[in-house]
Amino acid sequence: MKIAETVTFGGSGLNRAGELRGQPQEIARLLGDTGARGVPVWRGKPLFCGEAQAQAGWLEIDHDVLTLAAEAPVFLGLDDDGPRFAYDISGWEPEELPDTLGAFFDPSHQGHPDLPPDHVFAELRGVMTRLSPRDAELVATGKAVLNWHQSHGYCAKCGAKSNVAMAGWQRDCVACGAHHFPRTDPVVIMLITRGNSVLVGRSHGWPEGMYSLLAGFVEPGETIEAAVRREVFEESGVRVGAVDYLSSQPWPFPSSLMFGCRGEALSDEIKIDPEEIEDAVWMTREEMMEVFAGNSTRMKPARKGAIAHFLIWNWLADRLR
Repeated sequence: MKIAETVTFGGSGLNRAGELRGQPQEIARLLGDTGARGVPVWRGKPLFCGEAQAQAGWLEIDHDVLTLAAEAPVFLGLDDDGPRFAYDISGWEPEELPDTLGAFFDPSHQGHPDLPPDHVFAELRGVMTRLSPRDAELVATGKAVLNWHQSHGYCAKCGAKSNVAMAGWQRDCVACGAHHFPRTDPVVIMLITRGNSVLVGRSHGWPEGMYSLLAGFVEPGETIEAAVRREVFEESGVRVGAVDYLSSQPWPFPSSLMFGCRGEALSDEIKIDPEEIEDAVWMTREEMMEVFAGNSTRMKPARKGAIAHFLIWNWLADRLR
C-alpha cells in the first residue's frame, strides 16, 4: 500500500537516536541542551496546548511541572529543534477528578495551576488527528512507554522493585540482575471483503452505533495471516482465504502495534460469538459511504485517526494498491 505510512502515528521520520540510550553522560548533556523539551503525561493523558489542543505541550526541562515526575524521563529522540523527553507526573492531584477518568473515552480536560489556560491534559484519542505527524509520533511513544513503566515497576523474575535504565527504555532489577524491556502487543485488524461488501462489527461497551473492523491479538507461534483467519472465524463465523498486509499503526491504548490486513471472505453467513463481540454485519460500499458521510441513523464510522477508519476510507476510494 503506497500510502501506508500516512496513517496516524506513522511516517514522521523521527530520529530516535537509540544508540544514545545507554550513555548516561550523553543523556545528561541532552537534558541540558537549550532546545530540550519535555511533555508531561498525567495518568495516561499527555499535555496539549493551543487552539483545539492541536499541539503537544512541550515545556522547558526546568519547568516546575516536570519536576513532579517520580522517575527519570523517557528519552524519545531528536526532533528538528532539539531532544525530546516524556515525564510521568501521575502523582499530581488536581482539585477535581472527573467520573469519566479511566473510561473508554474520557472527554474531560485537566489544567495545572502553573500552566497557561490553553495547556490541558487530554485524551490522546480526542486530539490525535489534529497533531502534526511528528508530535503524534512523539506523544504516542511517550504515552506507551510511560504506561509500561506504570505497570512494570517490579521484577517479573524475583518480585523486587526495578529501576529505570537506558534513558527510560529498560528497567533493571538490582536484586537479581534481570533486565526488562517495553512490550508491544501485536494485533491484526482486518478489512474483510466479499464482492462489494465489507465486514464490520462492534465490541461490547463501545459508544452507541460505533462499528469498526474486526481485530484481535496475534498468539504465540502464529503468523499474521493465520491470526487474521482465526480471529475473523472466532468472532463472526466467516471463513477467510487469501490475506494481504496493507499498513501498520502503533496504537498506544495501551501498547499495541496494529497490523492492517485485507482478507477475502470465502463465505458470507455470519454467526457471532457473543462472548467476543456484540454484532457483525456486511455493509456494501454504497452503504458505508453513507455511514462515512454521516447519513446513517444506524451506524457511526470507526474513529477518525484509527487504522480501521484509514483502511475503510481508502477501500472506499479504491486506494489500497
